[in-house]
Amino acid sequence: MDPALKLSELLAYAENESRRWQKWFQENPAALDVKLDIAQAKDVRNLVLHIVAVDTRYAERLLGEDVTPYETFPSDIAVLFETGERAFRKLRGFLDSATEEEWKKVIEFPSRSMGTLTSSKRKIFVHTLLHSTRHWAQLATTLRSAGYKQDWQHDFLFSEAIQ
Repeated sequence: MDPALKLSELLAYAENESRRWQKWFQENPAALDVKLDIAQAKDVRNLVLHIVAVDTRYAERLLGEDVTPYETFPSDIAVLFETGERAFRKLRGFLDSATEEEWKKVIEFPSRSMGTLTSSKRKIFVHTLLHSTRHWAQLATTLRSAGYKQDWQHDFLFSEAIQ
């Protein structure tokens, strides 16, 4: 058995966590209006938008597609999560088809807050998954502090990504 964490396992964790949040927000829509100050977002809805936008835009970059302008992402939560599902399909598609050379390829791209960045596609892929995990954790803490407790454990240990 290879003890190394596979990117497919980390992707499965990120997908599962997003789906749990989608279901939770369907049951707790008032939580979307909770105020916060994370990643230039002023409320929960806009932090979810940020998470989905980053997943989508990096998936598009990895595949060499046109990058969706940030300001065109919808604020409707159901549409946002549908967009997030498409981003995960793109990430999985890249993961399943990328060659060793593709993973090593370095690309240059503009960011919203840090200017122009240069990175390998491997690093971008990993960043995308860690980015969403970090923000979902911030969101979980913020919402619990505001009285909105989630009904599942967020830690990787409790995920279905690895048995």
